[in-house]
Amino acid sequence: MEASEPINHKLINARDCCFNVRKTARAVTQFYDHCLEPAGIRATQFTLLVSMASVAARTLTEMASTLVMDRTTLTRNLKPLEKLGFIETIEPRDKRSKAYALTEKGRETLTKGIPLWQNAQNKIISGLGQEKYEHLLKELDGLTKIISEM
Repeated sequence: MEASEPINHKLINARDCCFNVRKTARAVTQFYDHCLEPAGIRATQFTLLVSMASVAARTLTEMASTLVMDRTTLTRNLKPLEKLGFIETIEPRDKRSKAYALTEKGRETLTKGIPLWQNAQNKIISGLGQEKYEHLLKELDGLTKIISEM
């Protein structure tokens, strides 16, 4: 686009990767939030609980890296989970870092949320079709890798 040409803002958003990925992420997050409502958690909270359930304890750095989040944002997202009693701060091996673990209440909430999450997953897969869904996951993973290498 040359400097003298008028800027077509609609075209920018229509073709912008960031705008479209974020728009889709917001729509998907709202859908999962609605589906997870009976468990009393939001999609972002569910994701964090699942991440923490995969190991006995996670340091802030490990979680941030796995979730592709900066530590400040992750800390801000963990605080409500701690206040709700779903996670607790524990003593890490390396005293310089901070570690978290699921509480019994967190495990119960996760157990309650998993069938709700599975129902949401099934609806998305049904809407897209299994092959398209698998392709989408592969493409999103590829995009994440490309961006992380830049």
